[in-house]
Amino acid sequence: MHCQIREKAQIGKNCNLGKDVYIEPDVKIGDNVKIQNGVSIYHGVTIEDGVFCGPHCTFTNDKQPRAVNPDGTLKAVDDWIITPTLVKKGASIGASATIICGITIGKWAMIGAGSSLRSQANKI
Repeated sequence: MHCQIREKAQIGKNCNLGKDVYIEPDVKIGDNVKIQNGVSIYHGVTIEDGVFCGPHCTFTNDKQPRAVNPDGTLKAVDDWIITPTLVKKGASIGASATIICGITIGKWAMIGAGSSLRSQANKI
């Protein structure tokens, strides 16, 4: 299985990671989590125990991403503004859902396939 798990990522016990999963530094994943094929999880995301991430779902981490700064220089690591996301125990995220940063997905929540999830209240 081809997965890329970056330095300082924390992966719990008994997790199942599918093909082409990408996990950035400092991501925290609990125990018994199932992450299907093609899922991308970026810095600032915490996933608690027993969560299901359907195929090709994506977690974002910056509300205003840019390749360059206003002066035209390439953004460095310190130029990014990371907005955390929390997925609580037992939640399920459907295939190809996009999770916009800065929200909390509650315990046992069910996020539909193809959803683009963002919330004014920051909690689902």
